[in-house]
Amino acid sequence: MMDPVMDQAWIAARIPHQGSMCLLSAVESWNEDDIVCLADSHLRADNPLRAAGRLGVANAIEYAAQAMAVHGALLAGDAAPARAGYLTSVRELSWHCRRLDQLAAPLRIQAQRLSGSPVNAMYRFSLHAGDSLLVSGRLGVVLDADALAGKSTS
Repeated sequence: MMDPVMDQAWIAARIPHQGSMCLLSAVESWNEDDIVCLADSHLRADNPLRAAGRLGVANAIEYAAQAMAVHGALLAGDAAPARAGYLTSVRELSWHCRRLDQLAAPLRIQAQRLSGSPVNAMYRFSLHAGDSLLVSGRLGVVLDADALAGKSTS
């Protein structure tokens, strides 16, 4: 299920993150349960997540969340508009470095959907640079806050 033009422009057209905040460069592969994305934005001086000239490892959570958003968009199909999700939980984090901006290799972001519905989803994720594991954990996201609160959006 790989489209050869799943580059940053393709990604930006399907998720709410725009401009330099769209951190992912490409979708390497995906299926119903998993997605693998690539990124080199950790090396850019204009990365909006940098603080004091550094890109700390905690920003890996945003890379993983964007991979989850792309996966959700792929599962929804081309007819679905981009939706903003809300990160609700971060669990079982394991850090193996301090900074992302000191790694020359592209980031490889893997996300596996553990459970989900039209309202929320849970993913296990990992970030690698080359053969090195940088971060792993689980993220929960609410995809439709109004539905969870029992509100109608119509």
